[in-house]
Parts: sequence; C-alpha cells; structure tokens
Amino acid sequence: MRDWVNICIYICLILLNFDRKRVLNMMITKGYEKKYEQSVTLQEIAEEHQHSYEHKIVAARLDNVIRDLQTPVGNYQTIEFIDMSSEDGLNIYRRSVVFLLITAVHELYPSAEVVVKFSANKGLYCDISMEGGLNEEVVKKIEDCMRQIVIENRPIQKKSLPREEAVRIFKESQQIEKANLITALSQERVSIYYCGEFYDYLYGAMLGSTACLGCFALDYYAPGILIRTPQKDNPEVVPASSNQAKFTTVLAESKEWAGILHCDYVPDLNRHNKMGDIGDIIRISEALQEKKIAQIADHITQDIDTLRLILIAGPSSSGKTSFAQRLRIQLRVNGIKPVSISLDDYFCDREQTPKNEKGEYDFEALAALDVDLFNKHLVELLKGREATLPHYNFVTGKREWEGNVPISLGRKQPIIIEGIHGLNEKLTASIPREKKYKIYISALTQLNIDAHNRIPTTDARLLRRIVRDYQTRASSALKTLRQWPDVRAGEEKNIFPFQEEADVMFNSALIYEVGILKKYVTPLLEKITPEEPEYTKAIRLLDFCRYFDDIYAEDDIPNNSILREFIGKSCFFN
Repeated sequence: MRDWVNICIYICLILLNFDRKRVLNMMITKGYEKKYEQSVTLQEIAEEHQHSYEHKIVAARLDNVIRDLQTPVGNYQTIEFIDMSSEDGLNIYRRSVVFLLITAVHELYPSAEVVVKFSANKGLYCDISMEGGLNEEVVKKIEDCMRQIVIENRPIQKKSLPREEAVRIFKESQQIEKANLITALSQERVSIYYCGEFYDYLYGAMLGSTACLGCFALDYYAPGILIRTPQKDNPEVVPASSNQAKFTTVLAESKEWAGILHCDYVPDLNRHNKMGDIGDIIRISEALQEKKIAQIADHITQDIDTLRLILIAGPSSSGKTSFAQRLRIQLRVNGIKPVSISLDDYFCDREQTPKNEKGEYDFEALAALDVDLFNKHLVELLKGREATLPHYNFVTGKREWEGNVPISLGRKQPIIIEGIHGLNEKLTASIPREKKYKIYISALTQLNIDAHNRIPTTDARLLRRIVRDYQTRASSALKTLRQWPDVRAGEEKNIFPFQEEADVMFNSALIYEVGILKKYVTPLLEKITPEEPEYTKAIRLLDFCRYFDDIYAEDDIPNNSILREFIGKSCFFN
C-alpha cells in the first residue's frame, strides 16, 4: 500500500512539474501580465492585444530577440510587440512584400531571376532578368499577380529544416549562392518560409499571411522595378516616388564595380578569401576609388577659374574626412592648392546654441553655426582679401581669435569645406551656385548577401561607427547603438533631403570591408546583454557578420584607405 502511495505522489509531482513548464508568466508591453501555455503562438496573443495598438502588429520581441508571429511563446519571460510604426516593423513588412514579389515572379515566369538591390526613390530597386526582357506590360502583370495572392490570403509558413536538407532544396532550385551561404552556417537547422509551392530563406521575420500585404506600389524602373512600401512618417500609406537620378547613377556604378571584382554576393567574397586572392580584391577596390577621386579632381581643375568652393557632405561614417584629404592630394597633383576651412570653428557660443525636443544642445542644426560670419569670411576670401578665421574652443564653448593669423587665397586656391550641411544652399547663400562644386559621400554597399537579401547601407555605416567610436573615443558599442537613432534622425533632416543637390556622388563603400570590420566589431557587440533595449540590434548585426569569413590581409589595406579612418593606422589621423 505504501508503494502505491509513493507512486501516486511521484506521478503528481511529475504532473505538477509538467504543468509548470506548460504555463508561463508572460510580461506583455504596457505592464500587462498574463499566463500562457507554451504552445500558444505570438499571433494568438497579438490578436488579443491588437486593439491597444494604433498600427498593425507584425512581430514581437521575445526576451529582446525579434521573432515572427508564428513562434510559440515557449519558455520566454517577456514579450514586446512590434507594429508598423517602428523601423523594425516596417522592415519586416517590406521583407514580406519582397517575398510576395518573388513568389509572383516565380509563378508567372519560373525561369526569371529577381535580385534585390538597393533603396532608392522612396522604394526598393530590384533587377528582374527574364527571357524577352522587362517592360510596362510585364510589370503590370506581376503587380496583378501579387494583388491576387493578397486576395487569396495565402499562408506564409515557416518550416525548420536540417541544414543539409535546406542546402539540397536550394541546390535543386539552382539558388547556388544561397546553398553556399547556408552550408557555411554553424547552426544545425534553418528556417525556410513557404508560400504555396514557393520557398525562400530571407534572414529575418516575416508576416504569416499575404492578406495584409496589399499596401505597396510597383513601378517599372528600367531596367528593373521599384517596389514602394510605407515609411515611418506614415505607416499606413505608400509614399510617392521621388526623383533621385544622381543617387541612382552612383548605385549603378556600385553594381559595375561589383562586376569588375566578380563579387556580387557574400559567398563570392568568402571564396576569394579562401583561395588566397583577397589581396587583389582589396587593391582593385582601392584603385577604383582612387580613380574616381582623380576624375573628380580633374573635373574641378578643368573649371578652376569658376569653381572656387568645394563642399563635401554625407551621413555619419561615410568617410567624408578621408575623402576630403585624398581629394586635396589629387588636386595638388594637378597643380591646385586648396585651403580647408573647418565648419566646427563657426559654432555659435554655447549659450546661443539651439536645443532639441529633449532639451539638449543640437549641434547638428544649421542654426548651431554662425552662418552670417561664415559667409562674410567666404566672400572676403573669394574676392582676394584677407580674413582672420576663428578657432572654436570646445572646452569653453566659445570662439577664440587671439593669435589667429589672417589668410588669403591665390587664383588656383579653392576652399574645401566638409560637413553635414555642405549641400544645403543656406550654408553658403552669399556665394553664387555656379562657383560651388558639391560632393555627396555615402557608403553604398556593392555586395548582396545573396540574390534576395541585400546589405542595408545603414548597417554598413553603423559597423564602421561602432569600431571608430571604440578605437578613437573608447566608447562602447552600447553607447554607439543608443546614439544611433538620434544620428539617423539628424541625417534624415539635415543631409538626405539635399543629396540631389550634389554635382557628383562618391561611393565610399569597399566590397571587402565587413570581412575586416567583423573581428573588431564582434567582441564589442557581444558585450551587450539581453537586458539592454539595444540587444535586438546587436544580435541582428552579429548574425549579419557571421555570413562573412574573417579577412586577415590587413597589411594589404593602404594607409590612405577610407577604411583606415575607422580601423586605425590612417596617414590622415593621429
């Protein structure tokens, strides 16, 4: 009898323990707390809480890691929903619409190839290679098919497969670069999304149904297409396209450079690295940039009597300072002796500096500069007169004049000015436009992860900044990630609206750079713990870096390389 009692007690303990594992104390956003069984999906919980959100919920963070709504809550302790008002939410929505596009193209034209390229003109540009070529009629047919799939409300199902099986599937469908990439992963299982008979591996969460993917526009954008989805300022509306002809030209140039290097996708770069010829890739990449800088210098030299003011602008970590130094050297080769003026010396005294919505000094605002004094000095110098320029003391927050020697310009001495407001006509309003030569710098990555997964330019710049902040300012990756949203907001306000004002655009991205940056940035990102809100972005960047093999041929990088501005040993910086 005692044995039976012991057995019953043992069974009860097992059942109690099982129940404890099945039921979870889950913290929902906005302080709501509720218990859920482990098998309950995020989709079910999202439907329960959608009424509390103004915009559609598209994913969630489980213990600060982004998961799609098909994911069961399992053993996770906290949940935070992601809706369309956030950058992460918009990226998930756009990724899902891209999957919809690829699905439609596959159904209509099975032999066609879609290559997702870059952001441009308020949309995402994609190449479509197909027999007979692309035209307006074909694009309309693709859009109609996409909208029909939306009406059909097809499920987008995620399946977890052994890595070997996923590789086999992609080899059979001739997606060789994708198979090669998955082969190199250390994980044993791979998540693949299916829509009907079509499947793909898109390196991030997606929505679980096509029914909610109708908010898009598709434009014929020869030789490819432009797909537009909502943006952060209005997550329910597709933005009108904008004309960015110059920006699109430099993107086409980056594609040409990738072709010269025979390096379209990350597996191509990894293969060059394994074969031992990465040194050639580095040297050719650097030579392509040097040739472009020389061409810009030649253009300025040909019209030097008119072009007296060279203005250089670009977003954070685009390599503006290194570019300005290299351009100065190329101009010297042509017999031109430019004079550099620092905008930093024209900051207003600290107490006159405007403040942002947080009550903090806004040093990125145009009003933070004494624009009137700056223009007065430009006019005097360009008329051949002497001008005494100030020096800004960042410790005291005041301009200083004592001991400053007056300067003047000769006929072949243009002024080089580098700063975030360089393309804004208000900065140099006193100088006629025809006397200015404006240069926009950005880091437009030539490389794709594979045909359907691009590398966002913003991520490439963020990796650069994390490394530079640590190398030059001893700042942690956590601090850089915390500052990044404010940096991006400043770019959207002060830089991107003026990029089409440029006379020429320069692409500072180097096709090999992530393989170099990886070993610097990985240990910095790994220090960020799950308790920090920035952990989500840190994990995403770490996952991105894992696709790249480490490149150790650092001695092959010249000391005037733009990359040296970030990793060190640049001849332009102490």
